[in-house]
Amino acid sequence: MDVSFLGGPQPQRGVGVVAPFDFALDRELWRWMPDEISLRLTRTPYVPVEVSLDLARLVSEHETLGEAVRALGASEPEVIAYACTSGSFVGGIGGERAMCEAMDRAGEVPSLTTSGALLEALEELGAKRIALVTPYTESVTESLEEYLAEAGVTVTGRAFLGLTRHIWKVPYRSVVDMARQAVVGAADALFISCTNLPTYDAIPQLEAELRMPVLSANQVTMWAALRRIGAHAVGPYQGLLLNPPPVRHVPTLEGMGELPEISGISEVPIAEIARINEISEISDIPGIAEMERMEPVQQMQDSQPVQPGEWAQPSQPDAPTEEQEGWT
Repeated sequence: MDVSFLGGPQPQRGVGVVAPFDFALDRELWRWMPDEISLRLTRTPYVPVEVSLDLARLVSEHETLGEAVRALGASEPEVIAYACTSGSFVGGIGGERAMCEAMDRAGEVPSLTTSGALLEALEELGAKRIALVTPYTESVTESLEEYLAEAGVTVTGRAFLGLTRHIWKVPYRSVVDMARQAVVGAADALFISCTNLPTYDAIPQLEAELRMPVLSANQVTMWAALRRIGAHAVGPYQGLLLNPPPVRHVPTLEGMGELPEISGISEVPIAEIARINEISEISDIPGIAEMERMEPVQQMQDSQPVQPGEWAQPSQPDAPTEEQEGWT
């Protein structure tokens, strides 16, 4: 059979990703990718250390990053992202910047980290007070709080699991329950840390229930990486992704003909954006098989609709369940 008429495959732009050796959520990262962009992933070498501040330091050493970035260079990515939250906040803001500089030298393309992308996203949203959810131990969670404080961001409430391994196996139910506990004060946004913690399908539900922007480690990493190359992350009902990437050259209206079509940006109908306010159960979100087994999420008592682009302050959550009593 002659297939010469197909003329493909179509060229793909590339986003490089350096992840820790135990990263298990490649598929989740792909869900934020538009069709014309591919991920090129590599991992840091294995070390026999559980999730901790020691591991965060080991997987973020400049020599390790340099080797990973040079390995990715053969596939010619346009940007490289270091997808590890703890590895990029453990050295503070100065350490995060030094990591980006080391990656820039090794790869000669723009680079970023998850923790740097988080600060970029918070600035984009104008969020200075956040609720925090992590799967980490208390010491790692406190290190993240110190990083945020250095950037002028206040943590109004937190919840953590205390895990040192198998973080990718945490179900959405646990993420949602922790989020409810963390939102105890007036917060501008919620951040769910760790690139190895599944969050993609939980974000829309949490935004509908808590009525505030919800950010996750993988979401902000992919959002920032795509933004560097003028592309737009794909994520239905995710507030951070509703705005298109900035246009570098804006022509004046005078004497301008028909505007060129901008590729890679999908429009979301206003009716679809507003629909997020009607979601009351995980099962209401179409196509999320993993969440259909979860119990219905309790409706917020204050059910006044929120206009697209606006966020209401959350009401006080119910008292934690017996299962949640161990979280702080």
